[in-house]
Amino acid sequence: MPVNASNDNLGWIAPSFNLKDLNDDFLSLNHLKGQNGTVIVFICNHCPYVIAISERLSFEAKELSKLSINTIAIMSNDVNQYPEDSFEKMKIFSKKYDFSFSYLYDETQEVAKFYGAVCTPDIFGFDRKLKLMYRGRIDSGVMNSNNSKIDRELYNAMLKIKNDGVGPSKQFNSFGCSIKWKNNE
Repeated sequence: MPVNASNDNLGWIAPSFNLKDLNDDFLSLNHLKGQNGTVIVFICNHCPYVIAISERLSFEAKELSKLSINTIAIMSNDVNQYPEDSFEKMKIFSKKYDFSFSYLYDETQEVAKFYGAVCTPDIFGFDRKLKLMYRGRIDSGVMNSNNSKIDRELYNAMLKIKNDGVGPSKQFNSFGCSIKWKNNE
């Protein structure tokens, strides 16, 4: 794996990985990346922030796939401390929210560390060359919001990256639960 990409600056290249998917197959970033871009989102099964966006994430991933932009979800939490994030429960979670994308298990937590992921959800948007162009939230909706006018920030950012080769100048941080590191790292 390349050097740690944990800085918040845009423009770094996505570190490669090879992680287990829900079918017990090991899949690489190179295998999963999209022709026109790739979204990598660090999520888990128990975080209320992830639960709040899971239906929208599933929808946006399907919409982005129509543009040849692939979505990859990665679960990096310590499952010993948080058994609700276990591999078996990942399968249930993926099915519940109709994920059409790969949901991968980062058992060693190395991938989350290399990406500098800090919370769930933590969303990274890469161009077709796997250069980071977006790090933000899925949309302007908030938990328990009844606001019917929600700006589709991730979708619009990835569309701009595909069409213009650059991400939006204004990006809002995603917020959620901290990643549950092993040994309280």
